[in-house]
Amino acid sequence: MEPKPLAPNQGWHGQAHLVYARQAEKTVLVKGFTQAPLKLQKPLYLEGPAVCQTVLVHTAGGMVGGDRLTVQVHLQPDSRGLVTTAAAHKIYGSQAAAGQAPAPLRGAEQRVEIHLASGSCLEWLPQETILFNGANYDQHLRVALPPGAIWCGWEVTRFGRSARGERFDQGQWRSHLEVWQGDRPLWLDRQSLTGGSAALDSPNGLGGQAVVGSFALVGFLPATDLVNELRELWEAAWPGEGGVTRLQTGLLCRYRGPSSEVARRWFVSLWGHLRPFYLGRVAMPSRVWPT
Repeated sequence: MEPKPLAPNQGWHGQAHLVYARQAEKTVLVKGFTQAPLKLQKPLYLEGPAVCQTVLVHTAGGMVGGDRLTVQVHLQPDSRGLVTTAAAHKIYGSQAAAGQAPAPLRGAEQRVEIHLASGSCLEWLPQETILFNGANYDQHLRVALPPGAIWCGWEVTRFGRSARGERFDQGQWRSHLEVWQGDRPLWLDRQSLTGGSAALDSPNGLGGQAVVGSFALVGFLPATDLVNELRELWEAAWPGEGGVTRLQTGLLCRYRGPSSEVARRWFVSLWGHLRPFYLGRVAMPSRVWPT
């Protein structure tokens, strides 16, 4: 897909186009195009040649209004890929100068398109997204998942720099996560949050918490006993709430609480428990993830 021309002062348009192929017993990144501010680190093979781990780097450090990121990932038959990010993804807010009325918020946007071939598996496991107060952000992730393919992914979002006492009192967040098999939707998850709204404290929204997260596995349906085992992985001492439920074609886990570290720790635990079942391999956490 060719990028559209940018208007002056429209902002950065970072791009990444990744294509993975199986060559003998090895998964190879046969195409790794990037456009600033996105960059790729050298592919890693922490668990042998079958799985290629790729780290995306956002060299600008974060996004402001008008910035866009477009990521396209294609997996050819029987390939195995894991894509993560080098650091937390920061979305900065917009503030008017002293004495001036607030200007209309310009939005930042990220679009991720994933196309899998039969027999392939992609694990999309980025580090957390931090929305500064006043941020206006749209994120879209769409997966084309044919029969015989597996997609596993997570998203962790922090609203405001809560460690500094900052709340998400202004701004807008919209999230669209979709997995399709041809014209058939397998999982659609659409959420939105307006800064300063009642949803920040409502029990049906954030419930006064700053962090939410979703972990999904689609293309592999776990047995009831396995789902029960996953629920037992939640530790009572952890702050926040965690839930596990089956989808028609997979599994969905949610986190709501004060700590992105706890969300990450729980999701890594879930992933480690599930991976031998859906991929036949022990989980190997990325070197760039915080320990």
